[in-house]
Parts: sequence; structure tokens; C-alpha cells
Amino acid sequence: MAIKVLASLFLAFGISYPGASATVARSDILLHIATQCVDPSKTNYCSNCMLPRADAGCGNISECKKTNEVWALNKKYTAIRDIKMCGCPASFVHGLAIPSDVITGIEDPNREEDIWQFAWVIGLERIEPESLALVVNPKSERSQNQLHVHILRLDKNARATFSDYSHAYVQNLDQVWGVAQKIANSQGLNDYGVLVAQESSGRYIVLVSPQSPEAAFTVWNCNN
Repeated sequence: MAIKVLASLFLAFGISYPGASATVARSDILLHIATQCVDPSKTNYCSNCMLPRADAGCGNISECKKTNEVWALNKKYTAIRDIKMCGCPASFVHGLAIPSDVITGIEDPNREEDIWQFAWVIGLERIEPESLALVVNPKSERSQNQLHVHILRLDKNARATFSDYSHAYVQNLDQVWGVAQKIANSQGLNDYGVLVAQESSGRYIVLVSPQSPEAAFTVWNCNN
């Protein structure tokens, strides 16, 4: 399922390598990557990171599923390749934008609006704007307890179904969390997912769903 963000690797827990000393709960892998694996200049990087950057030179590890690939990095957020890109054609895109601070997910009051702009800019480097989607899944349909915004393509039939779901429009991406919360409250939803896509007018649709928007609206792996 789409909610198994890194299931093929992490649930098998084949993420260690000779010399690695880190021990990480399965639900904290993304937090571990964001805090320990994106900056090779960190002291004892190769010992403390379980999924090092391929260009870090940690024991000549280069296999896709045993490394991470950083797309962008600043003081607050990291964008990385999702493991589901491993073994897929170059045209398939699936990335993740992750906070560096501990923010569990959509339910966390410390989530910040600027992660959406960060993710959107990164997405535009790889996906045409009319096809770009940003998604956060509900708490009940995720395997990781660190907020992560999926960066991927809309399914070709996705827009035709948007009207079946609660949604609103915003001019700027600094309004997404607030608008999504209002929609969820109006629908009596305590747990929900959010999808963001751009309209031809330039405004953004903010769609709220009690199920996984990733599974419902996007091309989340190269086999679907």
C-alpha cells in the first residue's frame, strides 16, 4: 500500500551495514535520515547514519535501497528521494520533504506552513506544474511518525474526482494547514490527509480526505 513509505526496506529492516552503530525504531527512520544522514560533514557520520548519502563514501555503499539521495537542504527542511524510486525508470518521481525538528505529522500543532512552499519548489524541478502534487497522509495511514510531504505526480484521472472531496482554494501555499484544518473541522474529521495541486488559474486546491490522498490521487510507485 502507499502508506508503507519505506516498507520494502525498513520492515525487513535490512538497513544496517558493517560498522553502523545507530539503532532506530521503524517508525522513526525518516527522522533519523533528516537528522543524521543528510550532512556527511557531521562527526562520525558513517557510524551514526544507517542510510548514508551515496556520495558520502561510507564503505563504498552505493546501492539505491541502502543509501539516501538529498535533493535540497536548508536549516529547517530536507528533500530526499523516496525509496520507491529505486529500480524505476528515470521518468518516475517520488520525493519527500521532511522537517529537521521533531514534528510527528498532520496532527502536530508545531507543523509550519513553509514546508509546502519548500516542497513545491523542489517538485517543480522534476515535475511539470499541472501534474505536480503534494500529499500528507492521515495518521492512521502512515508508517512513519515524522511529518513528510510526498512530492509526486497526479494520476491522469485525479482532477476529475476532486469535486467528490471537501476542498478549498488558496492563492498562496502559506495557507494550506490552516485551510485544511477548517475543512476537516467542518466535516468532523479528527484524522485526515491533505493534497495540494495547482489550478490553471494559478491558485492552489487544498483537498482533504479521511483516506490516503497518496493512494487515491497520485502515481506513487512505478507499477501503478
